[in-house]
Amino acid sequence: MKPLQVKDIKRLLKGELVAGHVDWAVHEAIYYKRHEHAKRHTLLFVSRVDHVDWTLINAKGPSLVITDLPVDSLPTSLTQTTILKVQSLVQSYWKFINYYRNLFNIPVVTITGTCGKTTTKEMLKHMLSFDKKIETSISSQNEPRRSFPYLLKIDDDTEAAVFEHGLGNSGNIKHQCMIYQPTIGILTNIGVHHLDGCKNLEGYIKAKGEIVEGIREGGTLILNADDENTKKVRLDMFKGKIIYFGIREKATITATSIVYGNKGMHFTVQFEGRALKAYVPGLGEHQVSNALAALAAMHELGVDLELAIRRLRTYKEMERHLEVSTGIKGSTIVDDTWTNNPTSVKAALNVIDSIGKDKKIVLILGDINRLGNFEKKYHQEIGSLIASREIHTLVTIGKKAEEIARQAKKDGSNAMIKMYESAKEIGHQLDHVIDADSVVLLKGPMSSRAMIDFAKSLKR
Repeated sequence: MKPLQVKDIKRLLKGELVAGHVDWAVHEAIYYKRHEHAKRHTLLFVSRVDHVDWTLINAKGPSLVITDLPVDSLPTSLTQTTILKVQSLVQSYWKFINYYRNLFNIPVVTITGTCGKTTTKEMLKHMLSFDKKIETSISSQNEPRRSFPYLLKIDDDTEAAVFEHGLGNSGNIKHQCMIYQPTIGILTNIGVHHLDGCKNLEGYIKAKGEIVEGIREGGTLILNADDENTKKVRLDMFKGKIIYFGIREKATITATSIVYGNKGMHFTVQFEGRALKAYVPGLGEHQVSNALAALAAMHELGVDLELAIRRLRTYKEMERHLEVSTGIKGSTIVDDTWTNNPTSVKAALNVIDSIGKDKKIVLILGDINRLGNFEKKYHQEIGSLIASREIHTLVTIGKKAEEIARQAKKDGSNAMIKMYESAKEIGHQLDHVIDADSVVLLKGPMSSRAMIDFAKSLKR
């Protein structure tokens, strides 16, 4: 965080000095009831409902407390604590955020989508880090409560920032955009997820579309031309530049001549009359789509596309994102246990279609969570997708995933089908099935430690 003078914060928030003095600087700011994490020179937003340990705050001082608590309830004799009383803590919080964000005239890219947002962010991080000091969100830790701390990582040395938006409920992306105030927004795709927090698919599409109104006026929006649900996002109020990326539909930046490589995808980038050979680590056409989104952003950030493509070649594929490795008995293990939703399952099946030709296909699929009232419907759809393929063995893990197995059987799948409540129950029961001719896909929720461990046990 860029150090801020307390006297400047007092002036900004029009705070009443209740205790302490203002001739010092804060180096950190905390909200969301995280006061136990306070260090020296920390600003703390304290609300009326917070339980405040004034002794602890004072011991970690000098500390600055911004609060709307009644003056007569505030201590005045703490030696290491400055207290500023404000009329509204919420308004002061947002005023502080807006002030801090506008201290920095830098490009800020934010990314959302059902699938690919973490990968696209990591691609951008990799390509930008060659010659820029950048700040990014960590892995897929993208919950709204993390946005304020991520913003404060920006300082005078930061040249660009790349953050991803998590979505659990409607309003989450709007909230995050108010903090980040992005200059470039990327929407990778809109599939099906978090229907419990958005009520239905229409609500989910609308929630993802909040990124449109969150981009600064005159900014850039990067959209997936191939994605049908993205086409339903309202753009009529957007005041900025729109770039489309795609493989099948007409777009600003496209990929042609897509070919599977050993552990990545070869393709040709078509952009503004140029045709540039490219390679991205990671399997699947969806990975090419992610790469196009990242390359479009790089171009908007002023990086020559040919240079960006060279940097992309050295990107390191993320673990457990369709990660291919050699497994027991010489089998091929495809570990996709990072996350689980209908869109990512379909993408994984498409990869297996390509790399598993003339092979013995073993699918191990876990529960898909957060589908609300549509849980049965989407598990059944996956079951039907599997029934239309030549699968040797289908294994489901969890009560919800049983619906996949039942539907596959109902639709006439010839696969050997097994259902387990937990990955721990499988043990060595698949040892007689898996051999050197097998391609094994493991797909499950990142919350399933047992499934992650089972995937590890299958790898050599």
